[in-house]
Amino acid sequence: MRQKPNVAAIRRIGWIIGRMRREALMHHAAVFRAEASTGMAPFKILVFTMLSSRTKDDTTLGAVERLFRVASTPEKIAAMPLKKLERTLYGVGFYHVKARHLSALCRTISRNGRGGGKVPDNLEGLLELPGVGRKTANIVLARAFGKNTLGVDVHVHRISNRLGIVRTKKPEETEKALMKVVPLRLVRRLNRSFVAFGQTVCLPRNPKCPVCPINNVCQKVGVYQIISSKSRSGTR
Repeated sequence: MRQKPNVAAIRRIGWIIGRMRREALMHHAAVFRAEASTGMAPFKILVFTMLSSRTKDDTTLGAVERLFRVASTPEKIAAMPLKKLERTLYGVGFYHVKARHLSALCRTISRNGRGGGKVPDNLEGLLELPGVGRKTANIVLARAFGKNTLGVDVHVHRISNRLGIVRTKKPEETEKALMKVVPLRLVRRLNRSFVAFGQTVCLPRNPKCPVCPINNVCQKVGVYQIISSKSRSGTR
């Protein structure tokens, strides 16, 4: 039988988001260091978010810092030879593919007259850029332009389902489901807090449930399967 949504957690979502943030700050979550480095610069936020897929934030941050030391504008990055750009991004997941996307993205921004790091401030414009998907676009809109959009990455998708506030299979479904239950005033804060918490406490394979500050409102969906899988592995 399918479980009902975690109404208690939904009602306390503001408290949950705040508690996650405080706990993650104490654990020095990588996403906070990344935000401090990118600041409010839309182009830098766009580049970081685009490169961060399937890559740890610290690794992405190192690559972005290397890149901006040698080329800090769309025009300069577009002018870089692809091999040099690939070497600069080495260590980032799928860096060959991302280098091609980034080069094309910068050429597109330059051709459209959006030099100096200026990027589109709307969903449609961002989605037209090479290598930019809905998650990246929503994160850029929220962090760079202060819009109430919700980027759903692996952390947001996992934790939302683990808490029991949504029952979804895909990130796109998670975004729609969360937008129905999360007050608009909290939407922009959710991604940052969930990502930080997912990096430090609510880990994919080793969630720290005994010390989790929201343990009493979490349904721990799927956690039993993780523990059981480990137990079976240990007996082989």
